[in-house]
Amino acid sequence: MLLEVEGLCVNYGHIEAIRDISFGVPEGTITTLIGANGAGKTTTLKTLSGLRKVRAGTVKFEGRDITSIPPYERVEMGISQSPEGRGIFPGMTVTENLDMGAYVRRDRKSTAYEQDLERVFTLFPRLAERRQQVAGTMSGGEQQMLAIGRALMARPRLVLLDEPSMGLAPKLIQQIFDIITEINQQGTTVLLVEQNAAQSLKRAHTAHILETGQIVRSGTGAELAGDEAVKAAYLGGDV
Repeated sequence: MLLEVEGLCVNYGHIEAIRDISFGVPEGTITTLIGANGAGKTTTLKTLSGLRKVRAGTVKFEGRDITSIPPYERVEMGISQSPEGRGIFPGMTVTENLDMGAYVRRDRKSTAYEQDLERVFTLFPRLAERRQQVAGTMSGGEQQMLAIGRALMARPRLVLLDEPSMGLAPKLIQQIFDIITEINQQGTTVLLVEQNAAQSLKRAHTAHILETGQIVRSGTGAELAGDEAVKAAYLGGDV
């Protein structure tokens, strides 16, 4: 198991945001967390990135306890995140944003770095066309591509994607999910948080449903997509 979460509890003040959740992310897979607003999905990813303090429980990466390790060390270990809301640097160019994603790397003048940059431009041809454009002037879909590309520039073993389809047109949503599948097929493990349950369950090897900070259902993506209760609650009655 690449990532293991055991008994994780996280608070915002006196409010329990996550209550005793446990799950794993097998290497080479897409694992998804789905749930309504306020279910604890984003808090879970922030905690895995080291941005939220753990009240109880453990997080292990490749068998190593990283519960108290700071965020930058987790990036160096192979965990990177594309955050909710994209979080790009609006005053920097596309290329400068991508370079920031590789900030912890020591090989930024190497062939490997250039290969990773080319990988991002191959996945997202629109970014290649706009490599010298100031990021804040791009469309929402282009900024989402940039946020994912920036996360990939850290050369992660595990990439955390938080609501990558939020606010995008249907055509772009399909494109983003196709690219997520391709990223996984290229060898990067994906932990995906999404409100678009139909698309995320369609792509996921393993899925977990979060409600009010607790995991209430788990299974394969296909199993949950075919479950009548899940369909009624998250899929509008159908996939």
